[in-house]
Amino acid sequence: MEAHNIAVASIAAQVHRFHQRQQPFRIYHGSTNSTRQSQHSAANTISTAHLTNVLDVNTDNKTILVEPNVPMDELVKATLSHGLIPLVVMEFPGITAGGGFSGTSGESSSFRHGFFDSTVNRVEVILANGDIRTASQQAADEKELFWAVASSFGTLGVVTMLEIQCREAKPYVELTYHSTSSMTQAMQIFRETTASPKTEYLDGIVYAPDHIVVCAGHLADEAPAQSYIQRFTRAHDPWFYIHAQRKTRKIHRPNADPPVSVTEYIPIQDYLFRYDRGAFWTGAYAFHYFVTPFNRITRYILDTFMHTRVMYHALHESGLSQRHIIQDVAVPYKATGEFLTWLDNKETFGAYPIWLCPLHHSQGLMARVAEAGPHQSQKEVDPDDDSECLMNFGLWAPSPFAKDPTAFVAQNRRLEGKVRDLGGKKWLYAHAYYTEEEFWSIYDRKRYDALREKYRATYLPDLYQKVRVNLSAIDHGSEGWVSWAKRMVWETWPVCGLYGVYRAWRGGEYYLIKSKKD
Repeated sequence: MEAHNIAVASIAAQVHRFHQRQQPFRIYHGSTNSTRQSQHSAANTISTAHLTNVLDVNTDNKTILVEPNVPMDELVKATLSHGLIPLVVMEFPGITAGGGFSGTSGESSSFRHGFFDSTVNRVEVILANGDIRTASQQAADEKELFWAVASSFGTLGVVTMLEIQCREAKPYVELTYHSTSSMTQAMQIFRETTASPKTEYLDGIVYAPDHIVVCAGHLADEAPAQSYIQRFTRAHDPWFYIHAQRKTRKIHRPNADPPVSVTEYIPIQDYLFRYDRGAFWTGAYAFHYFVTPFNRITRYILDTFMHTRVMYHALHESGLSQRHIIQDVAVPYKATGEFLTWLDNKETFGAYPIWLCPLHHSQGLMARVAEAGPHQSQKEVDPDDDSECLMNFGLWAPSPFAKDPTAFVAQNRRLEGKVRDLGGKKWLYAHAYYTEEEFWSIYDRKRYDALREKYRATYLPDLYQKVRVNLSAIDHGSEGWVSWAKRMVWETWPVCGLYGVYRAWRGGEYYLIKSKKD
């Protein structure tokens, strides 16, 4: 802990100097799973990239104490060595504990335990004036700060340590694939499996409106004798979404009642990071972009480039995120059928697969920075009461309007508007095209600003400034001929894609903009 305390004191001193100058700063973690363009530079950044240590594992209390930049794969490795597993583990191994806490992250166990932040007992945080504080869910005088910092995207301070809840681990996940023929039928399975206390993991994939697979699992001590153990993390293993589709295609019967299902056993780490290779299915778009055959052989040969850490690096360097719809949005259970029908149109989205992830939340879900109070995501779930349930739709695909910035923005804004009309939310790790007025009509600006005032953070970029898309950066209407010529070269296929792959292969810090003096 001594080395940790020294590092935190150094960061706090830097924050204090920014505060004295009232100079806004951003937090640099060394990597990111956000798709927003970087606004970081050496002159405006506090680096926590070196806070990567596991500090303690307490088997009696079933907790792990970590610095914020411990990634999920290292978190799982550390807990498994003590027979434990975190309650919520994000699906990409490079997502960090601090990022999950500050950025509203959930996964297939979030229907049971809530979001990752709800599984954190306490955090150490450097306030925007340089003061070092501890905030916890339990202490009455610390709850406000705890829930203010959660999901605030670093706009209220710098998280430097987290204590995370765990449970006893088992070596396998017994996973059942339910093949359904409609969203109505899929929602019935989601409700039934949620009602079963046996279910510990739950998500789904929409391959087509009439082929939706619900994946329900629980931890298992062992696999039956002579059963095949399915893995997903090695180069020769299948990508999970392809495997699930093939597995259920063999048994799929339209309108079967009850839906047909098939079960298999997966090592726990392979299950938790089952979407890493191919980043769900977005890796398939890279094959299409480079006009490369997409089959088991090419996936094996190019496996090094098909893991999420590398793919995020290439995405940022290439700028291709500005040509794709990359959104996670959630709507109430009662609206899932209407929303899927609305998405089944090229003007709105019109692409498959789509990820489904049921979430249990409170009314303060994304506005928790404004509500500053604990949500109730860990209370017992009533399967007949859907009022606190949302279904996350993972929407990731090339946009048909990619070459027309105005139409591309309009497509994203149509999506945001529909989700808002249905009473849903969107996650702010991705591109946000709200106007400032629209944004603060969703989130409680008055309360949020009061928190920023209380915790001396008013000089920092606020939440809207942090997550919004700078539309002027993609508006080409007033650019000069030199800028136009550069853009034409950059946008000529496959220039930006090759550059992204090159930079990902080369490695290095991709999210920190170098100053002209460097």
